Amino acid sequence: MRIAATIVRILLGLLLLFASIAFFANLGGPPELNERQKAFFNGLTASRYILPVVKTLELLCAIAFVSGYFVPLATLVFFPIAVNILLTHVFVMPDGLPVAIGVAIAEAFMIFVSFERYTPFLAAK
Repeated sequence: MRIAATIVRILLGLLLLFASIAFFANLGGPPELNERQKAFFNGLTASRYILPVVKTLELLCAIAFVSGYFVPLATLVFFPIAVNILLTHVFVMPDGLPVAIGVAIAEAFMIFVSFERYTPFLAAK
């Protein structure tokens, strides 16, 4: 289980690292978008802060996953981002759904592996 957790952690970290660096370095052009996808993307870019904040958090989580430091914290920080990635691909951009499902499964696995670290927060006082 420990080897599988290390492999999933590093692969997820590398995926997030690539996505965040590609965003900040403007690597590659945007894909062809239909009207609904354009409206969604225009809404995100119009806010001017959502994408940079999300990509910065992805970069910090990627560094934590690849380095192995603060992994339980990075897993918690990345959880809402992973949920949004999955829901965006389910409802707006179904062409990227396989990758989104892979990210969600990897995130769920990381939560499962680190669950004993979260039990003090879940205990009733």
